[in-house]
Amino acid sequence: MTIWQQLFTRRMLICVFTGFASGLPLYLLLNLVPAWLRTEHIDLKVIGAFALIQFPYTWKFLWAPLLDRYAVPILGRRRGWMLIMQAALLVVIASLGGFSPQNDLGIIVMLATLLALLSATLDIALDAYRRELLQDNELGLGNAVHVNAYRISGLIPGSLALILADHLPWNTVFIITALFVLPGMVMTLLVKEPHRATPPRTLREAAVEPFHEFISRKGWQSALLILAFLFFYKLGDSLCTALATPFYLDMGFSKSQIGLIAKNAGLWPAVIGALLGGIWMLKLGINRALWLFGVVQVVSIFGFYWLAIQGAQPEVTPLHLTQLAFVIGLEAMGVGLGTAAFVAYIAHTTHPAYTATQFALFTSLAAVPRTFVNATAGWLVEQMGWGSFFLLCAALAIPGMLLLLKVAPWGETEKNVGRVSAA
Repeated sequence: MTIWQQLFTRRMLICVFTGFASGLPLYLLLNLVPAWLRTEHIDLKVIGAFALIQFPYTWKFLWAPLLDRYAVPILGRRRGWMLIMQAALLVVIASLGGFSPQNDLGIIVMLATLLALLSATLDIALDAYRRELLQDNELGLGNAVHVNAYRISGLIPGSLALILADHLPWNTVFIITALFVLPGMVMTLLVKEPHRATPPRTLREAAVEPFHEFISRKGWQSALLILAFLFFYKLGDSLCTALATPFYLDMGFSKSQIGLIAKNAGLWPAVIGALLGGIWMLKLGINRALWLFGVVQVVSIFGFYWLAIQGAQPEVTPLHLTQLAFVIGLEAMGVGLGTAAFVAYIAHTTHPAYTATQFALFTSLAAVPRTFVNATAGWLVEQMGWGSFFLLCAALAIPGMLLLLKVAPWGETEKNVGRVSAA
């Protein structure tokens, strides 16, 4: 089967829908809710504090065993949870706009927190379903397609909904945005339930055995090395972009220039990068992809350093805009490539019997740098300046690359992904 035949299959089409269904609620929290609150004259400090409601994405492994153990009476172990979470998200999103940020902020906080909880739980079910749906040799391409659709879904709350808000009341905007949950619900009803492994028989088995299985399969030393790799691989890249917009502003670019360039030079290179990453992984294998795409991630950090050493521009010329587009595009391409390989690695490391819990654990650990380490970015920039800060980010990307020597040696195939080399 050729690469294009593998790309245009029913399983890859399903990955489009899983990615879109997963990304829509998160981008609604990241883009639409802050814009809504700001237009209603809510204080920026309050809007910034809304980032704390994303905690379910970091702690979702705590309740993932429930989804491994219990099957909903309808549709099966994975699809049942997928349908219930999406139906609940449809109601919550549609309800949000019916409240006033000035008068009902407490209710909005509760609904947004519930939205994050439902979204994180949906991610658990979708990740488990996708892992059980795809064959091992399809993990790279399938997860790349998923990541692409995930990013594209951000155009609904981050672009379409904002445009509609200039012409329609907010309650109507949220109802229209909620309707985009329906394609994922239709997909859930039409697809079949995968049966790759026997589910846990007890809740205790569902909660304890995923960790026991992972450690016994790898050994303590190997397991710790893999967990360290999951923490470090995207640490430098994540920290580098934590304050990207303030950095561009400090370099003399206007908000309009940043918005226009970031939208075009940021989204599509990431989409193309993820798709190319998935296609290349069919030839390279996951191990080599982690090496090559990791190098692209590191190189992209030096693009920010290059902008930083040029300093703030008193007058922005077309050349400066071109440089900004190049740096944003290179970083987005690196993120797209690196994420495709990284998610494929995580999927390959899970055991089919405990997919939900192990996948949730690994992705939660990968989210820790974004949640906690990035919180230090502002302090680091004040102490070091932008140039030294980006050099530090590049240095922080190196440990993850070095750990590849153990967790994904260049010469081993994807059959050995997740087995730490004894060399």
